[in-house]
Amino acid sequence: MGKLTTKKQKFAGSSCHSSQRMSSHLVQEKLTPFDNSPIFELLKAFEKPHDQWAARYILVLSVILLKAAVGLGLFSGQGEKPINGDFEAQRHWMELSVHLPVTTWYYFDLQYWGLDYPPLTAYHLWALGKIGSLLNHSWFELGSSRGIENPQIKTFMRIACLVSELILYIPAVMQLTSQLIGRKENRSRIHQIVVLAMIFCQPCLTLIDNGHFQFNSVMLGLFVCSMIELLKDNLILASIWFMCSIMFKQMALYYSPFIFAFILSKLFTPRKTLISTLASLQIGKLIIVGVTVVLTVVAIVSPFLISAGSGPEALTHVKQILTRMFPFERGLFEDKVANFWCTSNVLIKYATRFSASQLKVISFALTLLGALPPCTIAFWKNITRKTMPPELVIYGFSATAWAFYLFLFQVHEKTVLVPLIPSTFLLLSTDSSVVFVIQWINNISAFSLYPLLKKDGLGLQYILCTFLINWLLCGFKGSNWKALLFPRQQTLVLKTIISCSYLAVIVVHALDIFVLPPVRYPDLWTIANTSVSFGCFSCFYLWLVYKMSQL
Repeated sequence: MGKLTTKKQKFAGSSCHSSQRMSSHLVQEKLTPFDNSPIFELLKAFEKPHDQWAARYILVLSVILLKAAVGLGLFSGQGEKPINGDFEAQRHWMELSVHLPVTTWYYFDLQYWGLDYPPLTAYHLWALGKIGSLLNHSWFELGSSRGIENPQIKTFMRIACLVSELILYIPAVMQLTSQLIGRKENRSRIHQIVVLAMIFCQPCLTLIDNGHFQFNSVMLGLFVCSMIELLKDNLILASIWFMCSIMFKQMALYYSPFIFAFILSKLFTPRKTLISTLASLQIGKLIIVGVTVVLTVVAIVSPFLISAGSGPEALTHVKQILTRMFPFERGLFEDKVANFWCTSNVLIKYATRFSASQLKVISFALTLLGALPPCTIAFWKNITRKTMPPELVIYGFSATAWAFYLFLFQVHEKTVLVPLIPSTFLLLSTDSSVVFVIQWINNISAFSLYPLLKKDGLGLQYILCTFLINWLLCGFKGSNWKALLFPRQQTLVLKTIISCSYLAVIVVHALDIFVLPPVRYPDLWTIANTSVSFGCFSCFYLWLVYKMSQL
């Protein structure tokens, strides 16, 4: 009887502890930053395992509908003869790549949207031009189709952009999300899908690619693939994917200092002393990574090298490609952009005080100085620890890219996508205060694009996309909006900055709508926009570096 009682007591005790552990696990599983959001309420109906794939299909179809709806609006340069805008540039590059030999692509009619993106973009547009020519050859008749804007070509171009995103960017983001919060954080599939919805409905990428019209999602998809392999410690594949992203759009170079520092740090084995750690450098693997980078670039430019008649001609083609990719002669900045140079140019007229060569050196030095902290932090943590949190990669890429955006030569307003997309992946965090900070920078980034979107006639799309992403997170619950405007568990300084920045956004929009700028200062409200945005981006960069140091 005593033995039976003892067994019962043990069973009861173990059951109690098991129940407590299960209860604790369920509470941990349930409490996420999105628990009170409308998007979670909408998708939790698919919590059952056999319904979760349906939730993914519904999400992807909803994203397609959103992007297609934005695509019904105007595009960059529509009706603005004779040069038009980015839409015509992409269409023109399709026709010239289809009709001309590869060796003339970077020389043809440079005054009318001369090709200034790397070869992978040219190959991508060549493929789309071939497909479009099969459907209707008049869309891409070199010369005679210049400036064409009929509904048929618009539909084809919009679908081409959507399909490109569906093939590369969306699957890559899904895989990254699964890898980070499915395996690392032990979160449910529904939580992953909720985060995916927030990432895919991010306004800036939708408004630029599907509204203004570009193919940034392809470059970003290649970059995400590189990040996935980096987290798996597949340094060779990560290098290949990353070089492909650079060879699609040169803006991927914004990530290059960090990936270099990160890969280099992974070639050391952490040991008891710093000297023994540094002595453990795997020279052979470093050489393999370097050779992989070179071979990837050579493979991508090989059509130009093969088509050249001689070695000097091949070098001439490579030089022309580089000249077109990096047009330093255009000046410090072209349009109003929320970076250091444009904002401070109000007080310091750089063009009159410095030569173009001096400005290149200064901007390059400031950019490297800004990229140094995140690269150094990641390098040090990797060589002194045997394991590192995956968030380090996301914070590092984000901070480094923001440094490039803030200080580099020749930055466009659309380039905000480069630092913003890895920053958006921090929505994967289980910390609600982090989520609301990321949503803040999403909102400010969209605000920084407003002058461009207004010029393109996409003001309505800007308002609706920005409202949608905030409603999906906050709904109609006052507590959520309070957390968005005044994030909990953040310093008073950051809370004040966020609250004041939202107030400044409202004031600038009100002035832009209801008050005409002075005749002497026609760009006054645009400068106000870039100044507010620059201040927020700078604070966010500092926040990222601080968070990295605390990991």
